[in-house]
Amino acid sequence: MADPPPWTTPADLRAQLERRWARGELLAARVTGESLFPLALRLKNPSGGDIARHFDAVRAWIDALRQASAEARGFGYTLTWQSVRNRVHGANDVPTGASVATAEDGLKLIGRSRDAARFDSIIEQTRENQPTLLDWLARRPLTALEHADDWPRLLTLVDWFVAHPRPGCYRRQLDIAGVDTKFIETRRRVIGELLDLTLPAAAIDAQHTGAAGFDARYGLRGKPPRLRFRLLDSQLAIAGLTDLAVPAAEFAGLTLDRRTPTVETVFITENEINGLAFPPVERALVIFGLGYALDALADIAWLHRVAVYYWGDLDTHGFAMLDRLRRYLPHAESLLMDRATFDAYLHLAGNESAKQRFTGTLTRLTMAEQELFETLRDNALADNLRLEQEHIGFGWVEARLRELAHRPGLAADH
Repeated sequence: MADPPPWTTPADLRAQLERRWARGELLAARVTGESLFPLALRLKNPSGGDIARHFDAVRAWIDALRQASAEARGFGYTLTWQSVRNRVHGANDVPTGASVATAEDGLKLIGRSRDAARFDSIIEQTRENQPTLLDWLARRPLTALEHADDWPRLLTLVDWFVAHPRPGCYRRQLDIAGVDTKFIETRRRVIGELLDLTLPAAAIDAQHTGAAGFDARYGLRGKPPRLRFRLLDSQLAIAGLTDLAVPAAEFAGLTLDRRTPTVETVFITENEINGLAFPPVERALVIFGLGYALDALADIAWLHRVAVYYWGDLDTHGFAMLDRLRRYLPHAESLLMDRATFDAYLHLAGNESAKQRFTGTLTRLTMAEQELFETLRDNALADNLRLEQEHIGFGWVEARLRELAHRPGLAADH
């Protein structure tokens, strides 16, 4: 079966307009006032040889173009014609070009008139309430159109933040007509783009980005980090409780270091089960499950008056977290993150994700820690080795803790 002639079809002409729509050009022009129309469209037509060899196909092609044109439908594209003479078929009028006279013709042709009218309403509302955002509409027209039903509420939200920059409350406490926490939660990306353009620089904390950083970026209160800890000495129990989770600010205010007996040692471990199974230790507690959120310990002053041990996985991220902890607690020591432990359980080692390994430089490790970190980072033994905490025998853990029990804590030194 012969291939269809490579001449422009009505669908091809519509596709040219649809591509301009998909790039946002047709809507952006309604904001900027740029004149796109009349808009010439590309039209590939038959050659003289085509007419001679495929006369019936050419007639069918001409008829299809005419039937879909403004001449027949009252809207859409207009054809320009040229008389082409052929010695076999004589003179025939053939389309040689196509154009769309007005934006309305083009929008109607691709079925976007209603969408354009909705966008015009967005422009009008924005020009009246937040003209600063008109440039954004020109750059992101299709995004705005996606939020057409929400646009009045989005503008109301922006107005409120402009009047109350960095409000210092939870989202749940915002009293904005038509706006609830779910509305903000599901539209943080577009709201962030609008607030970045309308708020003064002083009202935006640029250190925080993305959906996770939304609240901090615009001065809303976020969910406070909670510290999960176990008191490893029953004499330290608080009203009989030894396993607790409290906001970091409350943990900072604990008076454990002013009790009898007092806390002298704090262990920090990433793995939750390790925290739950951690053996009893006199005058000690264990914090667990923080991961990279070690920043939550930064403002806890009393941690500087006790011995601190960090137990992380023996992999690149474990040492990166140890290095991060020492930014806030420079006296922190590592626990079970040594070559002897690694070698003893090497047969149980697994592999880190090659794409997610930490391959940077760390500056707060001891010489022995640095050597083991570089061995892992540089794949000196095998590719992407890691030894997770839970693979270390419990007896090995208890033996190391017994060794530490004979060391004086830092509490007596401060």
